[in-house]
Amino acid sequence: MTGKGIETARGLPLPAGLKTVEIDGARLAYLEHGSGEPVVFVHGSLSDLTIWELQLAPVAERYRAIAYSRRYAWPNENLPSEAKDMMHPHVEDLLAFLRAVHARPAHLVGNSWGAFICLRAAIQEPAAVRSLVLEEPPLVPLLIGAPPAPSHILRSLLRHPLVTLGVLRFGAGKLIKAGDMEGSIVRFARGVLGDQALAELPGELRPHMLANASTHVGQFAADGGFEPISKTEIATVRAAALIVTGAQSPVFLRRLAGLLAALLPNSRRLDIPSASHVMHVENPAALNAGLLRFLTDVAEHDR
Repeated sequence: MTGKGIETARGLPLPAGLKTVEIDGARLAYLEHGSGEPVVFVHGSLSDLTIWELQLAPVAERYRAIAYSRRYAWPNENLPSEAKDMMHPHVEDLLAFLRAVHARPAHLVGNSWGAFICLRAAIQEPAAVRSLVLEEPPLVPLLIGAPPAPSHILRSLLRHPLVTLGVLRFGAGKLIKAGDMEGSIVRFARGVLGDQALAELPGELRPHMLANASTHVGQFAADGGFEPISKTEIATVRAAALIVTGAQSPVFLRRLAGLLAALLPNSRRLDIPSASHVMHVENPAALNAGLLRFLTDVAEHDR
């Protein structure tokens, strides 16, 4: 099914060539270009498939590039009022999406919450994942549990004091004030981007952040909506993984990425200059070059 005949959703124009597929009772919008091995892009919080606009065309020159909007993200249906947005259904959706569009095994590219979803998918169903490109997944449960538990927090403070304090300060700043959705979104964005990156964020992203506000509310109604994860689970992932950080990202996100890279058996790191948490938007040339180089290396290794 295509988006033909529909011009806008939540007041925003739909991308040309938009398709939809039904996954567990929901219709998920997606775009695809090119042919060959599938590379599937999974967005983070307060965003949707359009966040990958600068990756699809370059990747499609060599691969089948696919970006989809996760359940409740624009232009899909909103999260119902007062509902919680938990991570596990998104993991199941991703695996079902790969089956529905015949994209297994896929190279998964995820940002933030989407990167966490990709990692969980690789743990749950290794045969579905060819490789992983993970941009700063917020592995908060690795330190403080999911939901957060005092014993986990104390243990983490003893083992990783600086990164744990960063996580706790970040969490305290994300409280949603009644009647101030835009202000809450700005506080969240400042926490993951920093002041400079937020000020330089392209103007066209801001309407999409507001269009995805229902997921913002739903995740924090569920203490972040995180899926539990353990070091033992991470160590079982055999797929090649590229762990990507922004050189200007908040310290706690960079350190979480470092912990993840140390736990994954087959990982390498890529630091994107002049970029923060949405490095694929802030410095697309560097991200795209690193991504394509990694995919080439994976193919050569598998020969």
